[in-house]
Amino acid sequence: MNKLAIHGGEPSIKTEPKELFLWPIITEEDEKAVLDVLHARTMSGTEITKQFEREMAAWLGVDYALGYCNGTAALLGAMYAAGIGAGDEIICPSMTYWASAAPALSLGAAVNFAEIEEESLCIDPDDIEHRIGPRTKAIMVVHYAAHPCDMDRILPIARKHGLVVIEDASHAQGSKYKGRACGALGDISVMSLMTAKAFAIGEAGMLFTNNRSMFERAISFGFYERTGSASEFFSKDNQLTDPELMKFAGVPVGGYKHRMHQMSSAVGRVQLKHYDRRIAEIDKAMRYFWDCLADLPHLSPHICDYSPDAQGRASSMGGWYYAQGRFDHRAYPGGSLAKLCEALRAEGVSVCSTIKNGPLHLHPVFNELDLFRLGKPSMIAFAERDLRQARGSLPHAESVAEYSFSVPWFKHFDKPAIELYAEAFGKVFSQIDRLL
Repeated sequence: MNKLAIHGGEPSIKTEPKELFLWPIITEEDEKAVLDVLHARTMSGTEITKQFEREMAAWLGVDYALGYCNGTAALLGAMYAAGIGAGDEIICPSMTYWASAAPALSLGAAVNFAEIEEESLCIDPDDIEHRIGPRTKAIMVVHYAAHPCDMDRILPIARKHGLVVIEDASHAQGSKYKGRACGALGDISVMSLMTAKAFAIGEAGMLFTNNRSMFERAISFGFYERTGSASEFFSKDNQLTDPELMKFAGVPVGGYKHRMHQMSSAVGRVQLKHYDRRIAEIDKAMRYFWDCLADLPHLSPHICDYSPDAQGRASSMGGWYYAQGRFDHRAYPGGSLAKLCEALRAEGVSVCSTIKNGPLHLHPVFNELDLFRLGKPSMIAFAERDLRQARGSLPHAESVAEYSFSVPWFKHFDKPAIELYAEAFGKVFSQIDRLL
């Protein structure tokens, strides 16, 4: 048996094949698109962004899209568009990036954090309904690490109680839930399009909806140049029809400026042309990697296994953003996964580490921060009830670093290279008892 590198043996991977992981793919077509914007001096314009919005809406299969400076701003805009304000509540999984929840505080709302499922890393539908109160306005669903949430169980709960479903699809550009695109399943959705994402165009975000009223509210909140009558200051395509919003034309009602930079939208238009083909190669590579590891003990892929719908439409992982592996941790002491990741890194698998996002319900921002200087935490500043939760209340979210970890996110189907990484995993996991 080969000696583990962490114990002084030879590493499995001596030189990392960087081209295998380089992302996004940038070509002369992307470069020309950016240079055209620079030469035209239209970096802060909107014409290219509006073209990109129309193309993204058509790709996702929704009526409206709105380009933002980043995904966090888009999440704030979605919350405002959904009618969330002071004293309201949203339900959100505790294990997610902070931007899925933190913008609610700036609107005076509170966050009721819910448990996640170990298998999907997404919000547990069974932990939603009992959290609904008279001031609950929305459910934030996060398709975590490209895995679609179980929308067939979540949407009926929302409809029963009249709640808005906001999708954070920042990890799931191209993911499908029973044949339907993530981001087109709820009432309003958001995608981050920053450089590290699967759909990567720079620092940008996008909001999607089929609801005209929500779309107009989002415009009024951060897009002053789309709200006024046509003039040298305001765009000719007046986007607002609601007279209550039109009377505020010229000044964004939230005091925010959210528009997307046109060098990003120019890159986005190019990336969209090639995106489906490129993520199909990612999907092929990732599935082959997991096929190579099928017989290893205590290891399984983080991959959606929902049954197809009545028409036979399946679910998929899109661009496999933030690819994860699952460790069967129950037979081993705490901290075992961190040791396995250390051993994998010693073998040359540099990306391996336990999951980055810690449980938000324990973070001081959601327990102690006094954002408005009212002498009490913002989570209870305008609330009718205290939603703060103690350690131990959401065990799956709190213990996620014991069972989920990042694995190589292959961007190309390079069979020999993928097999080399699979060998490194095989070497470590076949000696798991010796290592731990």
